[in-house]
Order: sequence, then structure tokens, then C-alpha cells
Amino acid sequence: MYGAIAGEAYFNGVAGERFAVRNSGAIAVVEGTGDHGCEYMTGGVVVVLGKTGRNFAAGMSGGVAYVYDPEGAFTDLVNHAQVDLLPIAAGPDAEEGTGRPSQRPRSVNDFGMGDMLRHDAERLRILVERHQLHTGSKLAGALLADWDAALGKFVKVMPRDYAAALKRLEAERHEAASVAAE
Repeated sequence: MYGAIAGEAYFNGVAGERFAVRNSGAIAVVEGTGDHGCEYMTGGVVVVLGKTGRNFAAGMSGGVAYVYDPEGAFTDLVNHAQVDLLPIAAGPDAEEGTGRPSQRPRSVNDFGMGDMLRHDAERLRILVERHQLHTGSKLAGALLADWDAALGKFVKVMPRDYAAALKRLEAERHEAASVAAE
């Protein structure tokens, strides 16, 4: 996954060190990583269903990662310089109609991930379901069998500058729409 720019990858197993380094647009689900996962990542979505090594998200400036953290130990393995760790809300987002993720890709350039500021629970479930479908993963099957309990043990890794940029773009779109409506 080094330098991946697009596509989807589902790994029924643990990746080595530096998984998804410089990922700029691919979607990946893996059952664990070594050190330096998502280093210098600028785009895409990564889901880790197991343990990670140290220095996760060092230099991560874009994209989103979700990590299953049942023991609450992940925060000690993250490089917090540019990212925030956020909980995953179980309920629907307040703005339910905006940029919802879809189970099927919308096109070769849109893998159906939707608005990266919202709909985390929905996006995460879709990716775990895809992983189980494509790999037959027993781990994914177990998580899906008790999804409500599993969901609360995931953490969202969100780059601060990326979130701010997405919010600015959203504000500009709302302002342009209101100007156009006048």
C-alpha cells in the first residue's frame, strides 16, 4: 500500500511495518499493522481491525483511519502531532442527508465513502462488511455479529488540518448556495 493513489484492498491478516505509508486515495482494511502505519498519509480510508505498532499516523495530513481498540491502548501508539483521536457516534448524524456513504462504489473515482466529517459508523460498517465479504474474515464476522458493542471500541484518527479544510469547503459551499438563492 506504499503510495497507493486509488483502489480497494482487503487483507485477511496482519500487515508489516509502514502499512499505507503515503496513501493518497486508496481504501484498505487490514487485521493489524506493525510500526508507522498510515505514516505521511494524505488521503483515502484505512481500517485496522487489530493491534497497531508504535508511531501510527506520523505526518498524516489527510484521509481517515479507524482502529479497533478494545483495550484502550491505541492512544499510546499514535503520533499525536497532527491528528486527533475521536469516538465513533453510534447514532445517525444530525445532517443525515449529506454525503452518506454507500455500500457500492459510485464510480471508478468515487468509492462511496461520502462526507469524511460525518457518517463514521455507517462508513465503518460498510468497510467491515466489504472486508468480510471479500476475505471471509472470522474477525470481521465476529465484529459484525455484535456490531453495537464493537462500534464503541473503534477510534477515528482524523488529521486536524484536513478536518479544518473540509469544514472551510463546506462553509464556502453553503455560502455560495445561499448567495445563489438570493
